Amino acid sequence: MVVLIVLFPFLNFLSVLFGSLLGSQGIQYIVILGMFSSFFLSSFLLYDVIFFGSVYKLVLVDWIVLDYFNLSWSFCFDSLTVVLLFIVTFISLLVHLYSLEYMAHDPHLPRFLAYLSLFTLFMLILVTANNFLQMFVGWEGVGLSSYLLINFWFTRIQANKSAIKAMLVNRVGDFFILLAFFFIYLSCNSLDYDVVFTLVSYLAKYKIILVGYELYVVDLIALFLVLGAMGKSAQVGLHTWLPDAMEGPTPVSALIHAATMVTAGVFLIARCSFIFEYSPQILNLIMLVGATTAFFAATTGLFQNDIKKVIAYSTCSQLGYMIFACGLSSYDVGVFHLSNHAFFKALLFLGAGSIIHAVSDEQDMRKLGGLKNLLPFSYSIMLIGSLALIGFPFFTGFYSKDVILEIAYAKSTVLAHFCYILGTSAAFFTAFYSTRLLFLIFLSNPNGFRVSILHAHEGSWRLGLPLFLLTFFSIGVGFLTKDLFIGLGTHFWGSSIFILFNNYMPVDSEFILIIYKLFPLIFTICGVVFAYILYSRELGKFYVLKKNSFFIMVYTFFSRKWYFDRFYNQFVTQNLLVFGYNITYQTIDRGIVELFGPFGISNIVGLFSKSIKFIQSGNVFHYLFFFVLAISSIIAVCAI
Repeated sequence: MVVLIVLFPFLNFLSVLFGSLLGSQGIQYIVILGMFSSFFLSSFLLYDVIFFGSVYKLVLVDWIVLDYFNLSWSFCFDSLTVVLLFIVTFISLLVHLYSLEYMAHDPHLPRFLAYLSLFTLFMLILVTANNFLQMFVGWEGVGLSSYLLINFWFTRIQANKSAIKAMLVNRVGDFFILLAFFFIYLSCNSLDYDVVFTLVSYLAKYKIILVGYELYVVDLIALFLVLGAMGKSAQVGLHTWLPDAMEGPTPVSALIHAATMVTAGVFLIARCSFIFEYSPQILNLIMLVGATTAFFAATTGLFQNDIKKVIAYSTCSQLGYMIFACGLSSYDVGVFHLSNHAFFKALLFLGAGSIIHAVSDEQDMRKLGGLKNLLPFSYSIMLIGSLALIGFPFFTGFYSKDVILEIAYAKSTVLAHFCYILGTSAAFFTAFYSTRLLFLIFLSNPNGFRVSILHAHEGSWRLGLPLFLLTFFSIGVGFLTKDLFIGLGTHFWGSSIFILFNNYMPVDSEFILIIYKLFPLIFTICGVVFAYILYSRELGKFYVLKKNSFFIMVYTFFSRKWYFDRFYNQFVTQNLLVFGYNITYQTIDRGIVELFGPFGISNIVGLFSKSIKFIQSGNVFHYLFFFVLAISSIIAVCAI
């Protein structure tokens, strides 16, 4: 039965490819039925794990058998897997249903549904895999599917460029993932989770000499795994593909940024907690990278004007919080924030799609405004999603984000306190740009085209039902699952997550001063109030501030994304292109290779032909001389 969870999306993909006889309506019914079946089975499996603590491991077939290396195509359904299964199948079901209305006028809707099902299939393979190589199949599969989905409108140049960028940046992370797998196999002679995780405590004592330096094997493996996760989960440095992925249709943004591709890196770190717990230096690196990403993305989102890009940078910031939690050895809290984030971020993206759909595909927030009375349902869901995002009390995000910051302060190291400051500052900026988004779209005076404003309307029930369901999860799921996921003494995670006793911090976080627990909430409220006052009452003073030279410099720095794209384009990509043209193309391909290759051979033949063409003189005695010379040479050689 459990295999059917993975099988249904694959059957959906096949039905769309080969179901032309069913017609467009028939394909839609089959796809929705298949996704609902997968979600229903995932819900049943989650119930089984919560109440009975069941763990299922299923071996289907032998996959790779080479001498002593034996790898099976097998599945693992433990608590970590079933949580991700429930989230992925639920969000994917809602996105499929939402797409039927949002993409109804697109002539290529069946192809879009096929890509969505393929994406879901590979994500399910990733989270259910029982070994690293099978996980890598899903890892690469979601990368391929994201390329197809971002580039769905392939006649748009910007969509082509964004899809290629996403693929190339993720290839950087995938290269390090492969290096990690190579070192894992060299160290353990296996890629099976159970074998590798059992041997980690022994590997922690062994070193390897690499480029003249002695390094612990566990540190090296953990470092490469982190670098791979940074690419997929868009951490600072390898984040540049994430905002550009907005070129795809809005349902794609909801699926990629809510529950699937971007959370794969967080899942990988949580799954490999057995490895990271024996590498404290890499845990500190993870903590710093996560906190820096949360701060960087929050500041970048302050002055973005595209509604989808604002939400995309908020995704990047929240992923930083998840990685931050994993660096604190609180993998359970990281996964808890992942599950909470999936619901309210899907709500925000699908809500943004509802707004874009209502105002003739306008995405620039400066050209909207005054939509509160025209789109009351959209305003309600965006308000709920924003409150959950900023961690407002009693909404879903509050129960996970604040816990991460409390644990960071309780760790009582300089680095942890520095990361606590970054995370708290990010909470202020998140509240600011979330309030700014709501004000510019709904509360300010109308700034758009008159025709667009007058024709603004709510979508049909197929647009509204997914949003309506997500609002309940965005409000209450954090409260309902807090004790189950991160409550003291909970046995929910079982053996799927491993934390050394010395690294377990939730108990210590209960005894920190109350003021340090309230700081994130205080900063959040200050961000909301400051943004509201600035855009509602002090707009004139804000305009004067915008003309200040220092503010222009700060505004330019943040709005241009800390110049990461410019740095990569000017110093990395451009130099690689110049090197590729001048060295590999001109010097090697057109130079050395062709000199000793086709051009060299043809030139040598030509020169040799020119040098011996005097033989063809037309005189008989010349031919007779060479004939006698050849006969004499043959006789001399035979005589020897």
